[in-house]
Parts: sequence; C-alpha cells; structure tokens
Amino acid sequence: MSDTIKIRTNHAWRPFVYRGDVPAKVLQSQFDHLSEDDSLDGFFCYRGYWYHLSDFMRNTAENSPLKDWHGVAGDSYFSGVLIRVSGDGERYQVATYLS
Repeated sequence: MSDTIKIRTNHAWRPFVYRGDVPAKVLQSQFDHLSEDDSLDGFFCYRGYWYHLSDFMRNTAENSPLKDWHGVAGDSYFSGVLIRVSGDGERYQVATYLS
C-alpha cells in the first residue's frame, strides 16, 4: 500500500447489531454462509451495505498508516473499509480508506 493513504471517518462509536435485527433478505443474500450460532452479533450497516466482523481480516501491520485499525476489508486494490472494535467488543468505529 502506498504511504499516501487517505482515511475518512467520523470517529463515532456505534453498537453492533444483533442477527435478529438484520433484515432477513440481507441475511439470505449476504450472510447465508454464517451459522446462526456463530453469528449472533457483530453486524453493522455502513454506507448502505451490511458487514459482519467475519468480513474483515485482522490487521497486524505495525508500520502501516492503518496500524490503529483492527480489521481491513478491501473493496479493491486501492480502497476498502476499516474497523476498530472497543475493548468490550460491543461497539465499533468504521472508516473508508483510499490510496
């Protein structure tokens, strides 16, 4: 990744959504691979698209501009979504990155 990565976020902490609060149509079309027992929570909607924590790869890069974010989900080679999870695992911050 380039050193000129732009990260856009409002730094707001939001609670994760439980599976029962995700529209059934979204569960069927996007998350049919997740078992009900393994995915009770960890859902959120960002910019009109639903995500689950399992959509993110853990970020372990220590010298990267993304080092303060816990997970990365790439949209393309140059862009994607970042997530930071609170210590108690109940809330998240989300951002978009572009290089």
